[in-house]
Amino acid sequence: MHVRAVTVQIQPGKMQEAIDVYKDSVVPAAKAQKGFQGAYLMTDASSGKGLSITVWESEADMEAGESSGYYQEQIGKFGYIFAGPPSREHYELSVESST
Repeated sequence: MHVRAVTVQIQPGKMQEAIDVYKDSVVPAAKAQKGFQGAYLMTDASSGKGLSITVWESEADMEAGESSGYYQEQIGKFGYIFAGPPSREHYELSVESST
């Protein structure tokens, strides 16, 4: 599996709005994408930082969302919420554990 990690800086006072957009719009759109396995959003209200992790069945599935415009469409939903451009990284999921 492959992971896209996106870090963002959120404008002061916009954290809950960012969480709501992610939960109500980004996650449903992701579920419709081929190979989507899961999404996680971590936030730090004191610093205004956010970290989105999406998990994909294959690297090709993850990259397809970027070449199709899906990724940019999702980022665009936060245009007025982010304090700057997001930073995106890709990883291979090497170990997975849950209880």
